[in-house]
Parts: sequence; structure tokens; C-alpha cells
Amino acid sequence: MNIDIPEGRNAIEYVWGEMVPGIGPAAANFSLSVYSHTTLGLREFEAARLRIAQINGCLFCLDWRTDRDGDKVEDGFADAVAAWRTTEVFDERTRLAAEYAERYTLDHHGLDEEFWDRMRARFSQAEIVELTMSLGSWLAFGRLNRVLGLDAMCVLPGH
Repeated sequence: MNIDIPEGRNAIEYVWGEMVPGIGPAAANFSLSVYSHTTLGLREFEAARLRIAQINGCLFCLDWRTDRDGDKVEDGFADAVAAWRTTEVFDERTRLAAEYAERYTLDHHGLDEEFWDRMRARFSQAEIVELTMSLGSWLAFGRLNRVLGLDAMCVLPGH
């Protein structure tokens, strides 16, 4: 942990809720909104989210699986995300979501017209904006948790 947490306090609740009360709760609400209001399919959503988690190295984000009314991606999905270029289990939207997440995170200046032509062919304008906002949330907050050492404090039980 790279910041001090008072004895007996929940690190996530303290940092996100109390340390910076003008920013933390708003950031938490944005993060929660990405999950509550998405229109993206579960597989493309999770492919993008997991690819950023893999790049960020956030332990909690790597453990997490989005649940939609009891549906989650299959076991082994994270391995397919890591191999998004060659996996045979992704449709084009899911593959493109993983690619966008990686390029957004590592080479956002390299998003060329060829890439955008492929995005516009498979995603609506609203879906592109939604996915981009989601990517921003996962990149920023996953890195925040990792850099501050919070990700090790909020790993799911049993992991």
C-alpha cells in the first residue's frame, strides 16, 4: 500500500469515499455508471475491460467478471482476451473492442483512419463514445488502484 489507511478502515471506502470527498464519490459514480448504463454486449464489454486490466495489472480488475443478470463470460475468456489477435472464439466486435482497449491504452496516437473505418463499420457512433468513456474509466481507475496499492486490498474473496 502506497498510502496510509487508518487502522480498521476499509481501504477502498476510505480512499474513494473520504480522502477526497469532492472527487472520490464522483469518480466512483462514474465508474459504477459504466456498468449500470452500458448498452454494449457483455463479451465486447468484458474484452475491452479485461484487456485494460491486463495492461494495467490491477489485481482486482483481473479478478472481476461483469455479471449481467447471472450471465458472465466463460472460463478462459481472459486468455482469449490476451490473445485477441489470434483467438477463434471472438466475433469481430469483440476482437475490435479488445484491440481498441489495447491501442487506447498503449498507442492512442496510432489510431489511424483504417482503424476508425473498422470501428464505424461495426459500432454505432453512440457505442463508440460509450466504449471510449468506459475505456477511460477503466484505464484511469484501474491504474489509480494499482499505483496506490489498493488493488491488493480489494481482491475478490477466494483469490
